[in-house]
Amino acid sequence: MTDRHAHDATGDTDATGDGADTTSAPGDGGERGTTDGPAAQGEHSEHTEPDKDGAQVSTGATIDTPGVPEAAIPELVIISGMSGAGRSTAAKCLEDLGWFVVDNLPPALIPTMVELGARSQGNVARIAVVVDVRGRRFFDNLRESLADLESKHVTRRIVFLESSDDALVRRFEGVRRPHPLQGDGRIVDGIAAERELLRELRGDADLVIDTSSLNVHELRAKMDAQFAGEEEPELRATVMSFGFKYGLPVDADLVVDMRFLPNPHWVPELRPFTGLNEEVSAYIFNQPGAKEFLDRYAELLRLIAAGYRREGKRYVTIAVGCTGGKHRSVAMSEKLAARLAAEGVETVVVHRDMGRE
Repeated sequence: MTDRHAHDATGDTDATGDGADTTSAPGDGGERGTTDGPAAQGEHSEHTEPDKDGAQVSTGATIDTPGVPEAAIPELVIISGMSGAGRSTAAKCLEDLGWFVVDNLPPALIPTMVELGARSQGNVARIAVVVDVRGRRFFDNLRESLADLESKHVTRRIVFLESSDDALVRRFEGVRRPHPLQGDGRIVDGIAAERELLRELRGDADLVIDTSSLNVHELRAKMDAQFAGEEEPELRATVMSFGFKYGLPVDADLVVDMRFLPNPHWVPELRPFTGLNEEVSAYIFNQPGAKEFLDRYAELLRLIAAGYRREGKRYVTIAVGCTGGKHRSVAMSEKLAARLAAEGVETVVVHRDMGRE
Protein backbone atom coordinates (compact mmCIF):
# COMPACT_ATOMS: atom_id res chain seq x y z
CA MET A 1 0.00 0.00 0.00
CA THR A 2 1.11 3.52 -0.53
CA ASP A 3 0.60 6.53 1.69
CA ARG A 4 -2.73 7.65 0.31
CA HIS A 5 -2.65 10.99 2.06
CA ALA A 6 0.80 12.13 0.89
CA HIS A 7 -0.61 14.28 -1.86
CA ASP A 8 -1.19 17.94 -2.23
CA ALA A 9 -4.12 19.51 -0.48
CA THR A 10 -5.88 20.24 -3.74
CA GLY A 11 -8.63 18.97 -5.99
CA ASP A 12 -9.04 18.69 -9.76
CA THR A 13 -8.79 22.44 -10.07
CA ASP A 14 -6.46 22.82 -7.10
CA ALA A 15 -3.05 23.92 -8.03
CA THR A 16 -0.43 22.17 -5.95
CA GLY A 17 1.62 19.27 -7.21
CA ASP A 18 1.86 15.67 -6.05
CA GLY A 19 3.66 15.14 -2.79
CA ALA A 20 4.27 18.85 -2.20
CA ASP A 21 3.63 20.17 1.27
CA THR A 22 1.06 22.80 0.48
CA THR A 23 0.41 25.23 3.23
CA SER A 24 -2.72 25.72 5.24
CA ALA A 25 -3.53 27.64 8.35
CA PRO A 26 -6.30 27.11 10.85
CA GLY A 27 -9.45 28.95 9.97
CA ASP A 28 -12.47 29.98 11.88
CA GLY A 29 -14.13 27.02 13.53
CA GLY A 30 -17.87 26.77 13.16
CA GLU A 31 -20.64 25.14 15.06
CA ARG A 32 -22.21 22.06 13.61
CA GLY A 33 -24.93 23.17 11.24
CA THR A 34 -28.27 21.57 12.06
CA THR A 35 -31.79 22.48 11.14
CA ASP A 36 -34.26 21.62 13.84
CA GLY A 37 -38.00 21.77 13.69
CA PRO A 38 -41.04 19.66 12.96
CA ALA A 39 -41.02 17.68 9.74
CA ALA A 40 -43.75 17.84 7.15
CA GLN A 41 -46.48 15.41 8.01
CA GLY A 42 -46.22 12.09 6.16
CA GLU A 43 -42.81 12.97 4.72
CA HIS A 44 -40.17 13.59 7.38
CA SER A 45 -40.00 13.28 11.13
CA GLU A 46 -37.59 14.56 13.75
CA HIS A 47 -37.00 12.61 16.96
CA THR A 48 -36.33 14.69 20.07
CA GLU A 49 -35.70 13.98 23.69
CA PRO A 50 -35.22 16.28 26.70
CA ASP A 51 -31.68 17.27 27.59
CA LYS A 52 -30.51 17.69 31.16
CA ASP A 53 -32.16 21.12 31.36
CA GLY A 54 -35.46 19.88 30.04
CA ALA A 55 -35.09 21.39 26.57
CA GLN A 56 -35.92 19.33 23.53
CA VAL A 57 -32.85 18.35 21.52
CA SER A 58 -32.61 16.56 18.21
CA THR A 59 -31.55 12.90 18.17
CA GLY A 60 -31.56 12.49 14.40
CA ALA A 61 -33.90 13.14 11.52
CA THR A 62 -35.64 10.45 9.54
CA ILE A 63 -37.19 10.39 6.12
CA ASP A 64 -40.05 8.24 4.90
CA THR A 65 -39.24 6.70 1.53
CA PRO A 66 -41.32 4.09 -0.28
CA GLY A 67 -40.45 0.64 1.01
CA VAL A 68 -37.94 1.98 3.53
CA PRO A 69 -39.52 2.42 6.97
CA GLU A 70 -38.05 5.16 9.14
CA ALA A 71 -34.73 5.22 7.30
CA ALA A 72 -32.21 7.54 8.98
CA ILE A 73 -31.16 10.55 6.96
CA PRO A 74 -27.39 10.45 6.45
CA GLU A 75 -25.21 13.10 7.99
CA LEU A 76 -24.04 15.44 5.22
CA VAL A 77 -20.90 17.52 4.79
CA ILE A 78 -20.48 19.85 1.82
CA ILE A 79 -16.86 20.66 0.99
CA SER A 80 -16.23 23.77 -1.06
CA GLY A 81 -13.87 26.70 -1.22
CA MET A 82 -11.22 28.28 -3.35
CA SER A 83 -9.59 26.32 -6.15
CA GLY A 84 -6.13 25.38 -4.93
CA ALA A 85 -7.08 25.59 -1.25
CA GLY A 86 -7.28 21.87 -0.49
CA ARG A 87 -10.71 20.48 -1.30
CA SER A 88 -9.37 17.11 -2.46
CA THR A 89 -7.25 16.60 0.64
CA ALA A 90 -10.23 17.38 2.86
CA ALA A 91 -12.35 14.92 0.87
CA LYS A 92 -9.72 12.18 1.09
CA CYS A 93 -9.52 12.68 4.82
CA LEU A 94 -13.26 12.12 5.23
CA GLU A 95 -13.08 9.12 2.92
CA ASP A 96 -10.40 7.59 5.15
CA LEU A 97 -12.68 8.23 8.14
CA GLY A 98 -15.40 6.12 6.52
CA TRP A 99 -17.50 8.78 4.81
CA PHE A 100 -19.10 8.13 1.43
CA VAL A 101 -17.48 10.85 -0.69
CA VAL A 102 -18.81 12.17 -4.00
CA ASP A 103 -16.60 14.58 -5.95
CA ASN A 104 -17.95 17.22 -8.34
CA LEU A 105 -21.59 16.28 -7.80
CA PRO A 106 -23.93 18.84 -9.41
CA PRO A 107 -25.53 20.73 -6.50
CA ALA A 108 -29.03 20.02 -7.81
CA LEU A 109 -28.41 16.30 -7.15
CA ILE A 110 -27.37 16.67 -3.51
CA PRO A 111 -30.92 16.14 -2.11
CA THR A 112 -31.25 13.07 -4.34
CA MET A 113 -27.96 11.74 -2.97
CA VAL A 114 -29.22 12.19 0.57
CA GLU A 115 -32.45 10.34 -0.25
CA LEU A 116 -30.50 7.46 -1.79
CA GLY A 117 -28.40 7.32 1.38
CA ALA A 118 -31.59 7.13 3.43
CA ARG A 119 -32.75 4.18 1.32
CA SER A 120 -29.53 2.32 2.17
CA GLN A 121 -30.99 1.47 5.60
CA GLY A 122 -27.95 2.69 7.48
CA ASN A 123 -25.27 1.44 5.09
CA VAL A 124 -24.54 5.02 4.02
CA ALA A 125 -24.72 6.99 7.24
CA ARG A 126 -22.33 9.82 6.36
CA ILE A 127 -22.03 11.55 2.99
CA ALA A 128 -19.50 14.17 1.93
CA VAL A 129 -20.01 16.10 -1.30
CA VAL A 130 -17.32 18.21 -2.96
CA VAL A 131 -18.83 21.09 -4.92
CA ASP A 132 -16.93 23.31 -7.33
CA VAL A 133 -18.74 26.58 -7.97
CA ARG A 134 -17.72 28.01 -11.35
CA GLY A 135 -20.81 29.75 -12.70
CA ARG A 136 -23.72 31.83 -11.43
CA ARG A 137 -26.33 29.22 -12.40
CA PHE A 138 -24.29 26.54 -10.69
CA PHE A 139 -24.19 28.63 -7.53
CA ASP A 140 -27.93 29.26 -7.69
CA ASN A 141 -28.50 25.48 -7.87
CA LEU A 142 -26.39 25.03 -4.76
CA ARG A 143 -28.37 27.66 -2.88
CA GLU A 144 -31.63 25.96 -3.88
CA SER A 145 -30.29 22.57 -2.78
CA LEU A 146 -29.27 23.94 0.61
CA ALA A 147 -32.76 25.39 1.06
CA ASP A 148 -34.25 22.03 0.12
CA LEU A 149 -32.04 20.24 2.65
CA GLU A 150 -33.06 22.71 5.33
CA SER A 151 -36.75 22.11 4.62
CA LYS A 152 -36.14 18.39 5.07
CA HIS A 153 -34.34 18.87 8.38
CA VAL A 154 -31.13 17.31 7.13
CA THR A 155 -28.14 17.63 9.43
CA ARG A 156 -25.50 19.22 7.26
CA ARG A 157 -22.25 21.12 7.63
CA ILE A 158 -20.41 23.27 5.11
CA VAL A 159 -16.61 23.14 5.17
CA PHE A 160 -15.02 26.02 3.30
CA LEU A 161 -11.34 25.86 2.30
CA GLU A 162 -9.83 29.34 2.17
CA SER A 163 -6.36 30.59 1.21
CA SER A 164 -4.59 33.85 0.58
CA ASP A 165 -4.18 35.19 -2.94
CA ASP A 166 -0.38 34.91 -2.69
CA ALA A 167 -0.54 31.25 -1.68
CA LEU A 168 -3.03 30.40 -4.43
CA VAL A 169 -0.94 32.15 -7.09
CA ARG A 170 2.17 30.22 -6.00
CA ARG A 171 0.29 26.93 -6.21
CA PHE A 172 -1.14 27.54 -9.66
CA GLU A 173 2.21 28.75 -10.94
CA GLY A 174 3.94 25.78 -9.33
CA VAL A 175 1.93 23.29 -11.40
CA ARG A 176 1.66 25.59 -14.44
CA ARG A 177 -2.10 25.36 -14.60
CA PRO A 178 -4.55 28.19 -15.24
CA HIS A 179 -7.17 29.14 -12.71
CA PRO A 180 -10.53 27.72 -13.86
CA LEU A 181 -12.11 31.19 -13.89
CA GLN A 182 -9.29 33.33 -15.25
CA GLY A 183 -10.32 33.03 -18.90
CA ASP A 184 -8.03 35.23 -20.96
CA GLY A 185 -6.91 37.15 -17.89
CA ARG A 186 -4.35 36.50 -15.19
CA ILE A 187 -4.45 34.00 -12.33
CA VAL A 188 -5.29 36.80 -9.91
CA ASP A 189 -8.30 37.70 -12.04
CA GLY A 190 -9.63 34.16 -11.75
CA ILE A 191 -9.02 34.15 -7.99
CA ALA A 192 -10.84 37.43 -7.56
CA ALA A 193 -13.81 36.22 -9.62
CA GLU A 194 -14.05 32.98 -7.65
CA ARG A 195 -13.72 34.76 -4.31
CA GLU A 196 -16.59 37.06 -5.19
CA LEU A 197 -18.71 34.16 -6.41
CA LEU A 198 -18.11 32.23 -3.19
CA ARG A 199 -18.54 35.13 -0.78
CA GLU A 200 -22.07 34.17 0.27
CA LEU A 201 -21.23 30.48 0.64
CA ARG A 202 -18.22 31.33 2.80
CA GLY A 203 -20.48 33.36 5.05
CA ASP A 204 -22.79 30.35 5.46
CA ALA A 205 -19.94 27.92 6.23
CA ASP A 206 -19.91 26.05 9.52
CA LEU A 207 -16.14 25.54 9.35
CA VAL A 208 -13.63 27.74 7.53
CA ILE A 209 -10.07 26.45 7.23
CA ASP A 210 -7.44 28.83 5.92
CA THR A 211 -4.89 26.73 4.06
CA SER A 212 -2.35 29.50 3.50
CA SER A 213 0.36 28.31 5.87
CA LEU A 214 -0.28 24.72 6.94
CA ASN A 215 1.14 21.70 5.16
CA VAL A 216 -1.02 18.89 3.90
CA HIS A 217 -0.59 16.82 7.08
CA GLU A 218 -1.69 19.71 9.26
CA LEU A 219 -4.77 20.20 7.11
CA ARG A 220 -5.64 16.53 7.57
CA ALA A 221 -5.11 16.88 11.31
CA LYS A 222 -7.63 19.71 11.40
CA MET A 223 -10.17 17.62 9.52
CA ASP A 224 -9.51 14.71 11.89
CA ALA A 225 -10.06 16.97 14.88
CA GLN A 226 -13.44 18.03 13.50
CA PHE A 227 -14.76 14.73 12.18
CA ALA A 228 -12.91 11.82 13.80
CA GLY A 229 -14.56 12.36 17.17
CA GLU A 230 -12.68 11.36 20.30
CA GLU A 231 -11.24 8.22 18.76
CA GLU A 232 -7.65 8.19 17.57
CA PRO A 233 -7.34 7.86 13.79
CA GLU A 234 -7.37 4.19 12.86
CA LEU A 235 -4.26 2.62 11.37
CA ARG A 236 -4.47 -0.32 8.97
CA ALA A 237 -1.43 -2.46 8.29
CA THR A 238 -0.59 -5.00 5.63
CA VAL A 239 2.22 -7.36 6.59
CA MET A 240 3.58 -8.90 3.40
CA SER A 241 6.09 -11.73 3.13
CA PHE A 242 8.09 -11.84 -0.08
CA GLY A 243 11.12 -13.39 -1.73
CA PHE A 244 14.02 -11.14 -2.66
CA LYS A 245 14.65 -13.23 -5.75
CA TYR A 246 11.24 -12.12 -7.05
CA GLY A 247 11.89 -8.43 -6.41
CA LEU A 248 10.97 -5.88 -3.76
CA PRO A 249 7.28 -5.03 -3.31
CA VAL A 250 6.75 -1.66 -4.99
CA ASP A 251 4.15 -0.58 -2.43
CA ALA A 252 6.19 -1.30 0.69
CA ASP A 253 6.55 1.44 3.29
CA LEU A 254 8.93 -0.56 5.49
CA VAL A 255 11.19 -3.46 4.44
CA VAL A 256 13.03 -5.92 6.70
CA ASP A 257 15.34 -8.78 5.73
CA MET A 258 15.12 -12.21 7.39
CA ARG A 259 18.14 -13.63 5.58
CA PHE A 260 20.21 -13.22 8.75
CA LEU A 261 18.48 -16.41 10.00
CA PRO A 262 19.36 -19.94 8.83
CA ASN A 263 17.28 -21.07 5.86
CA PRO A 264 14.97 -24.05 6.51
CA HIS A 265 15.28 -24.81 2.80
CA TRP A 266 18.54 -26.59 3.64
CA VAL A 267 16.86 -28.83 6.21
CA PRO A 268 15.51 -31.75 4.12
CA GLU A 269 12.57 -32.56 6.40
CA LEU A 270 11.45 -28.88 6.46
CA ARG A 271 12.01 -27.99 2.80
CA PRO A 272 8.55 -29.09 1.55
CA PHE A 273 6.76 -27.04 4.21
CA THR A 274 6.21 -23.27 4.58
CA GLY A 275 6.47 -20.77 7.39
CA LEU A 276 2.82 -21.48 8.19
CA ASN A 277 3.73 -24.93 9.47
CA GLU A 278 4.48 -25.19 13.18
CA GLU A 279 7.64 -27.24 12.58
CA VAL A 280 9.14 -24.53 10.39
CA SER A 281 8.08 -21.71 12.70
CA ALA A 282 9.54 -23.49 15.73
CA TYR A 283 12.81 -24.08 13.88
CA ILE A 284 13.09 -20.40 12.90
CA PHE A 285 12.27 -18.97 16.32
CA ASN A 286 14.70 -21.32 18.02
CA GLN A 287 17.52 -19.71 16.06
CA PRO A 288 19.71 -17.09 17.80
CA GLY A 289 18.36 -13.60 17.27
CA ALA A 290 14.91 -14.54 15.96
CA LYS A 291 12.90 -13.87 19.10
CA GLU A 292 14.99 -10.81 19.92
CA PHE A 293 14.33 -9.40 16.46
CA LEU A 294 10.59 -10.01 16.81
CA ASP A 295 10.47 -8.25 20.19
CA ARG A 296 12.53 -5.25 19.16
CA TYR A 297 10.95 -4.76 15.76
CA ALA A 298 7.47 -5.03 17.28
CA GLU A 299 8.50 -2.33 19.75
CA LEU A 300 9.79 -0.17 16.90
CA LEU A 301 6.53 -0.67 14.98
CA ARG A 302 4.61 0.46 18.05
CA LEU A 303 6.59 3.71 18.01
CA ILE A 304 6.15 4.13 14.25
CA ALA A 305 2.41 3.40 14.44
CA ALA A 306 1.91 6.12 17.05
CA GLY A 307 3.73 8.59 14.81
CA TYR A 308 1.74 7.56 11.76
CA ARG A 309 -1.49 8.19 13.65
CA ARG A 310 -0.32 11.64 14.70
CA GLU A 311 0.57 12.46 11.09
CA GLY A 312 -2.78 11.20 9.78
CA LYS A 313 -1.28 8.23 7.93
CA ARG A 314 -3.75 5.36 8.00
CA TYR A 315 -2.26 2.72 5.72
CA VAL A 316 1.12 1.07 6.05
CA THR A 317 2.64 -1.92 4.27
CA ILE A 318 5.41 -3.79 6.08
CA ALA A 319 7.37 -6.09 3.77
CA VAL A 320 9.25 -8.99 5.35
CA GLY A 321 11.67 -10.69 2.99
CA CYS A 322 13.78 -13.80 2.72
CA THR A 323 15.33 -15.55 -0.26
CA GLY A 324 12.26 -17.27 -1.69
CA GLY A 325 9.40 -15.91 0.41
CA LYS A 326 8.47 -19.37 1.65
CA HIS A 327 9.88 -20.03 5.12
CA ARG A 328 11.53 -17.29 7.21
CA SER A 329 9.59 -14.29 5.90
CA VAL A 330 6.29 -16.14 6.18
CA ALA A 331 6.84 -17.22 9.77
CA MET A 332 8.04 -13.78 10.86
CA SER A 333 5.15 -12.04 9.07
CA GLU A 334 2.64 -14.13 10.97
CA LYS A 335 4.23 -13.27 14.31
CA LEU A 336 4.54 -9.57 13.53
CA ALA A 337 0.92 -9.41 12.38
CA ALA A 338 -0.20 -11.00 15.64
CA ARG A 339 1.77 -8.41 17.63
CA LEU A 340 0.24 -5.53 15.64
CA ALA A 341 -3.26 -6.92 16.06
CA ALA A 342 -2.67 -7.15 19.81
CA GLU A 343 -1.78 -3.43 19.75
CA GLY A 344 -5.15 -2.61 18.17
CA VAL A 345 -3.89 -2.18 14.61
CA GLU A 346 -6.20 -3.62 11.96
CA THR A 347 -3.87 -6.04 10.20
CA VAL A 348 -3.94 -8.14 7.04
CA VAL A 349 -1.28 -10.73 6.19
CA VAL A 350 -0.31 -11.36 2.57
CA HIS A 351 2.20 -14.01 1.48
CA ARG A 352 3.09 -12.70 -1.93
CA ASP A 353 5.49 -15.37 -3.15
CA MET A 354 4.55 -18.45 -1.17
CA GLY A 355 3.87 -21.28 -3.60
CA ARG A 356 5.83 -19.81 -6.49
CA GLU A 357 8.63 -22.35 -6.22
